[in-house]
Parts: sequence; structure tokens; C-alpha cells
Amino acid sequence: MRFHRLILLVVSAGLLSSALVCVTKAQEQEPVAPKPRVFVDFVAANNIVVSPGHSAPVQFTFHVQDPYHINSSQPLTEELIPTQLHFSLPPEVAFGKLQYPAGKLMSFPFDPSTKLSVYSGDFAIKGIVLAPGQASSGIYTIHGELKYQACDNNACYPPKKLPFTFNVRVGSGGKSVPKARPTRTSPHIHN
Repeated sequence: MRFHRLILLVVSAGLLSSALVCVTKAQEQEPVAPKPRVFVDFVAANNIVVSPGHSAPVQFTFHVQDPYHINSSQPLTEELIPTQLHFSLPPEVAFGKLQYPAGKLMSFPFDPSTKLSVYSGDFAIKGIVLAPGQASSGIYTIHGELKYQACDNNACYPPKKLPFTFNVRVGSGGKSVPKARPTRTSPHIHN
């Protein structure tokens, strides 16, 4: 009787081992969706604290992966897609005009006689965050989106959108809005 149990145990272990090998091989053969190509990363936004009726500076830092570049905010020809920031804002937060960095003028192997205005490596976009006088205190998560078109030395890729989030604390610590500016502003970006 013991002998039969031992044989049954050995056969069961063999079947289990075969089943595991089949499952492992099936997993290896499953098609894996390719990872989307990453051209640009959101690095950081500085700490943003603004008092109701005041403003505070903000800086957004991005990194363009090597060997890519993206068009600047002011490309040199109309066919090229500019880099732009857009935000979804609550009523307690508004943005003043954004300051995009100047692009680097570069030429590429696909057309060495033409220079393009591009960003590569790290670049920062600066702006002013405003809190209307009636803004409620609290921490607000802002959803941003960087729209850009990436290229390498041989080709340009379809335009992309890079979503990102950051927090704005409405409370104490902001700088006064200059008297020439009203404290009530539209919650839209003014370019």
C-alpha cells in the first residue's frame, strides 16, 4: 500500500511540474504591449504658497530625454507645433502670464541649412500664481498639461500631452499683487 502511495505521489509531482512549465511558457509567449516612448518628464514645481488677494512666483521644470528635442514655445515656422502649458484651475487659483524660456537655435542632419528653435535637456517655465481676495484657505491640487512635439535627428513624432499635478496652498506667505493689477482675476491663463 505504501508503494502505491509513493508512486501516486511521484506521478502527481511530475504532473504538477509539467503544468508549471506549461504555464511559465504560456506567460513567456503572451504578447506584451510596448511601453509608450517617453520624450519629456515633469521634474518639479516649486513650493507654492499664496495668500488671498496676493501672488507668488512659480517655476515648472521639465526634462527632455536624450537624444530628443522639442519645439520651443515660439517655433520659427508655422508648421511646427509650439510647446505650451495648460491648466485646469479651481476658482481659488489663477495664473498670470507664463514666461517660456528662449529656445536654442539648432540645425539637424535632415536639413543642415535650417535652424530650429528647440528645447533639450532641462528647461523651466515661470509664472505667477494669483489667489483672489475671496479665495478660501486650503491646499488645491492643480492639473497641468504640457503639449509638445518631439523630434530626434531623423524624424518628428506625433504631438503628445504630458499630464502632471502640483499643489498650491492658499494661506499665509504670498507677496502682494502690484496695485496696477486687480485682485480679482480670471481663472484662465493669460498669454
